[in-house]
Amino acid sequence: MKESKFNIAVLIDGDNAQAKLIKEVLQEVSKYGKATIRRIYGDWTSPNMNSWKDVLNIHSVSPIQKFSYTSGKNSTDSSLIIDAMDILHSKSVEGFCIVSSDSDYTGLAKRIREEGLFVMGIGKHNTPIAFVNSCEIFTFTEILNVESDSITEQSKSFSAKNEIKKPSETKSRPSEKNKFPAIDNDIIDKAFEISSNEGYEVHISKIGLALRKIDPSFDPRTYGFKTLTQLFESLSNYTVIENKVNGSNHPLVKQNDLSH
Repeated sequence: MKESKFNIAVLIDGDNAQAKLIKEVLQEVSKYGKATIRRIYGDWTSPNMNSWKDVLNIHSVSPIQKFSYTSGKNSTDSSLIIDAMDILHSKSVEGFCIVSSDSDYTGLAKRIREEGLFVMGIGKHNTPIAFVNSCEIFTFTEILNVESDSITEQSKSFSAKNEIKKPSETKSRPSEKNKFPAIDNDIIDKAFEISSNEGYEVHISKIGLALRKIDPSFDPRTYGFKTLTQLFESLSNYTVIENKVNGSNHPLVKQNDLSH
């Protein structure tokens, strides 16, 4: 999927995010733009924030202190939202990434989109659907967790065997079939229909954009595939066609069964 690169403000709810995934979060953001503003909000006097302290300087994330004045509640949400609005009106970025699973940020995501800016979210699978759908793109941390574990396993394998498999050798779905949900064929067919304009062959990047419009959280990694191309290669009713343009491959997808 191709996206233009621009400046993105990454705002992290420290009460609702995992410190161990900060590297993966920033890598995910880098697919769409440059994380020029990186802030994390929380009560840094609380032991709950200790896991973040070791990673802040490494990844150049600025901690924002917000005290919890009321027992059982915190002011992190309101502080993040206020900062986000200040950044929005300063026009210093073209997009936002909100790292949280909290539905309280639904209104903020909507407001950012109303201004015509890009907004993505990163949170757990139990993130309320209202927040997910308020973002243009939403990535579940469980996907990032799997990738992080995969890299760790590869490193262990390298130490033991002095060999790491090439990406081309791991194109198919991982062997733990029960680990991933079944592919929703309806959403695949709908995205193809939207993208095709009654044609029989469609650029896979165009289908990817349509899938994100239908479901901001759609991601081939959810189903055990690194790329959308690999996902389509696994579907019996679609064929992936190699398409070289100026030396680069921009694959097309053809629907085999047009009778439904």
